[in-house]
Amino acid sequence: MSNTLFDRLFKLQAHGTTIKKEVVAGLTTFAAMSYILVVNPSILGLSGMPVEGLITVTALAACLGTLLMAFMTNYPIALAPGMGLNAFFAFTICMSREIHWEAALGIVFWNGILFLLLSLTGVRTKIAESIPPSLKIGVQCGIGLFIAFIGLKNAGLVVDNPATFVSLGDLSDPAVMLALLGVLFTVVVVAKNINGGILMSIVLLTLIGAFVPTENGMLTQTPDAIVGLPEPITSTFFAMDIWYPIENFAQTWDLIFALMFVNMFDTIGTLIGVSRRANLLNKDGKLPKIGSAMTADATASVVGATLGTSPVTSYVESATGAATGGRTGLTAIVVALSFLLALFLTPLMKVIPLMATTPALIMVGILMMESIRQLDFDDMGALATASVALLAMPLTFSISEGIALGFITFVGVKMGMGKFKEVSKLTYFLALVFVLRYVFDLK
Repeated sequence: MSNTLFDRLFKLQAHGTTIKKEVVAGLTTFAAMSYILVVNPSILGLSGMPVEGLITVTALAACLGTLLMAFMTNYPIALAPGMGLNAFFAFTICMSREIHWEAALGIVFWNGILFLLLSLTGVRTKIAESIPPSLKIGVQCGIGLFIAFIGLKNAGLVVDNPATFVSLGDLSDPAVMLALLGVLFTVVVVAKNINGGILMSIVLLTLIGAFVPTENGMLTQTPDAIVGLPEPITSTFFAMDIWYPIENFAQTWDLIFALMFVNMFDTIGTLIGVSRRANLLNKDGKLPKIGSAMTADATASVVGATLGTSPVTSYVESATGAATGGRTGLTAIVVALSFLLALFLTPLMKVIPLMATTPALIMVGILMMESIRQLDFDDMGALATASVALLAMPLTFSISEGIALGFITFVGVKMGMGKFKEVSKLTYFLALVFVLRYVFDLK
């Protein structure tokens, strides 16, 4: 393609950018979020899904979702299976609720369809405005704590204890100590704003793991090859059970809602944050094509469900590419192509031990806690709502329970203080539904 064609497609000159800047930005974004190729399969594998092909599924979902965003909005925003959403899929839907992974994919599918309908009709804006800010903060921070807790558990840094429920793991275990050092290393490189810092941590721990002995040999196994063809996805492609959520609506409605709730606010927050970094907001501070962006995000979740993965969403790591000059969809296309090329390194990715991915989980959890500073600590109602939501998620091992208890707390405190008009009708309705759900044990 000539420069003229690129400029016609992506309006490079109008955005004050060049092909070189867009390519560099795309590679930067990919480096920052490529850890998902390893972390997502490790989480989904815990749900009972067949591990073979999950790297391919993750890469294809990221590629297709990112291409949708590029061509529908011309924004430098990349998509992939979302952190937090994959944990919700594996630990809440499949493990806590004991729903088989095919049925869980059906729940993801209908979540995407609902999210798409709300985006196309504009109802999503009214829903977003009706949810109290304190609950949004509590949910995001709660998911962060939940993800970090999973990372600590997988690393062996936190273990179960019959007396205290949880306690410190065995730090004399070389693998556990290596995970702890990995957490420290990851925090340092991210704090120094080193692009791809989380990926660096995974690679470093994998290399060190080749010299750490375990009962079954070295922690990191020797790969069969350096490069190879991507694994097939026949075991997950269109394996979703789309009828399960309909036939068992009483048991799944809250899961669909929770997924939509988390996906919606995660997407809106990411879109605004990245767009601000890329100077894409208009004079009123609004994103011109937010409707198209939300539609692309919702469509990506539907596509992801058909491939066999948890909801696909916009990635905040896209801000790293925006910071290096990425301004258009060409940045996103570079990210999408990078995901495809990475598939040929599948043999290397398959030998990465679970321990090496745990610092990434903990680091993502730490980053999600950042929004706590937006909470009004002088408002007891807001503080209580956020605290209940963020504590309930890791302690109940369920994101949906945290959301439900957060709604009930917010409405209960406002009613108790006589501030009835400060609660939207939708929030009243949802709080009532969640109360009835607990009273009649509808789960």
